[in-house]
Amino acid sequence: MTEIRTPADFYRRHPISSEIILAKLKAKRGSLDRVEPPELFEFDQDHYGGLPVNDALAELAGLRPGLEVVDFCAGLGGPARYFAHKYGVTVRGIDLTPERVAGAATLTRLVGMQDRVTVVQGNVEEVPIPDKSADVVISQEAFLHLPHRDRAIAEAFRILRPGGRLAFTDWVVHRPLSADERKLLWDGIAVEELESFATYETLLTAKGFTVARVVDLTTDWAVILRERMRMFRDLRRQAEEAGTPAGHDAFYEAYVLFVRLIEERALGGGRFLAVKPA
Repeated sequence: MTEIRTPADFYRRHPISSEIILAKLKAKRGSLDRVEPPELFEFDQDHYGGLPVNDALAELAGLRPGLEVVDFCAGLGGPARYFAHKYGVTVRGIDLTPERVAGAATLTRLVGMQDRVTVVQGNVEEVPIPDKSADVVISQEAFLHLPHRDRAIAEAFRILRPGGRLAFTDWVVHRPLSADERKLLWDGIAVEELESFATYETLLTAKGFTVARVVDLTTDWAVILRERMRMFRDLRRQAEEAGTPAGHDAFYEAYVLFVRLIEERALGGGRFLAVKPA
């Protein structure tokens, strides 16, 4: 099996794919005819905590009808479709992995949301969006993959209008990781060097943002991720049966380590709101 060299290598093998989402949706409803967006939300939310954490992030970001939102590392577009459907925003998503961009387009067309949600291939460290053209930038558990997340934060600042908001969740470190831990997390999940709460605040401020709120999610994640690990084991079996990507061995080994480090509070999660001065 080819080693991971970029996050795209990891996501090409990820057990959550558009194919497995469609298979599970079809198994539940019998066909893929006239699918309404809420029917898809049970299956297409590839982040920690499902729809309730979407709502928490939306509240933090102040989403409301008419706002223009950019989703950094949008993946298969599940949150983007949810935000557009529930909050009346327009979402432009950016993702590095061609297969996930194609999957996002398939799922978005399935529920007829092409006029409100688009996901394009691109690098969030060099965003193909004009200056001061967005009201909100969101992201969920994605910056951990970025080798130069300072550039992504600078890009968020550039594309936001004055008063615009960057709202995101991400991994954080509570203590330095060992070389072996870092290697396994890279080999399995494509995790780059991580920030702490303090370094994230410093980085956001250095790029011009005012840090408005920081929430420690570590305790919540300890519960969520134990269940998510069980879900991935079930998905691996289902993906293998369906002949779709099922993840690689290092992914599952790294996930076990990830959950243990969360439970030990060596790793954690944070929800951040940063505001571009008006």
